[in-house]
Amino acid sequence: MPKPHRTLSSAATHAAALPGSFRALPAWTYRSAELMQLEYEHLILPSWQFACHISQVKCAGDYVTLDLMRDSIIIMRGKDDVVRAFKNVCRHRGARLLDGSGTCKGTIVCPYHGWSYGLAGNLRALPAAKTFPGIDLAQFSLSEVELEVFHGLVFVRLIAGGPSVAEIWGDLSRLLAPFRLEELELADHGIQTQVWNCNWKVAVDNNLENYHVPVGHPGYDRLLDLDPADLITEHGVYGTVATLKAAPSVNPTERYYQQLAPEVLTGLDSKTRRTWLFFTMPPNLGFDIYPDCIDLYQVLPRTAETCSVRWPIFKPKDERREAKAVRYLNLRINRQVGNEDKELCERVQSGLNSHRFVQGPLSLMEVALKDFHDRIAERIPFVRDPAPPADFAPRQAAE
Repeated sequence: MPKPHRTLSSAATHAAALPGSFRALPAWTYRSAELMQLEYEHLILPSWQFACHISQVKCAGDYVTLDLMRDSIIIMRGKDDVVRAFKNVCRHRGARLLDGSGTCKGTIVCPYHGWSYGLAGNLRALPAAKTFPGIDLAQFSLSEVELEVFHGLVFVRLIAGGPSVAEIWGDLSRLLAPFRLEELELADHGIQTQVWNCNWKVAVDNNLENYHVPVGHPGYDRLLDLDPADLITEHGVYGTVATLKAAPSVNPTERYYQQLAPEVLTGLDSKTRRTWLFFTMPPNLGFDIYPDCIDLYQVLPRTAETCSVRWPIFKPKDERREAKAVRYLNLRINRQVGNEDKELCERVQSGLNSHRFVQGPLSLMEVALKDFHDRIAERIPFVRDPAPPADFAPRQAAE
């Protein structure tokens, strides 16, 4: 997305840009298959997408694949200890090369015709090479994809260019440092994926505001004090700092977590043990940073009215019984929150299908949602139109 002229600010400061009559994107933008294709091309492909944690590719040949809507990417550590990303496509006839995650001992071999590639992506050999007269193997290496490691988290970007992940996060990066994310590893429950019956933007919108928390997430309301000074960086990273409440929750799971986390998680400073961080990085990534683990909330378009929610969970290398207990309590709390979010988002999608529904005004607590919609409109200006264009062809997204 283009860099807007905005600086790190609190929601209160940023709220001046929110007229009382400002509304979310029109309902049709959450139902249009044609628009979803443009969003994939002009929002998802040029953006940084979370791929894996660096610990998942710790040895030469270790790989993870990331599947987007039409694209698949291999993240692999080479024999030279460099982590690279490639399009998961053989340069011969386009066959998919690898699935899931695992280890390649020395070569990546295409399952179709046997073209073989080194761990650095170079084409090493092909069967019946004499039938390709004059072929230059160096011209047919795997297509490399832009990659960046940020606090141990590996990101890839299919269309290169624009600010780095570190630049996008800016000063907010300092809030991540005490949690030592680079030391984490994939949790036992690993990577969860769900299909939600809503447009991908509905799920992202939901992650961009705390206005719904008291009603939609009573557990969070009992457990956490949310800092009202939410932050928005110039590149649209939105953050909320939450602190465990001193007053014990009436819910046993929440109350035990309040008690155990500050006592057990002694590898972190006393403030960090009581802090939960929530971030959204445009256009489709959420980060839930807890002292006992983290999860990433990656929303990927599936159809106009469904999306895939990819939910990897990473934990510290702390196998003490009491540390596992804290993680278990967290899982119970946040599994409930995830179920609530899914139901809420699907309710919104159902309502957006109502005949001639018009969005109501946004709250000052929904400033980040406005910012997100502004960024979409910068790339696809007609999303602000009250009705879909009769023909998308002559009205392509802004370059």
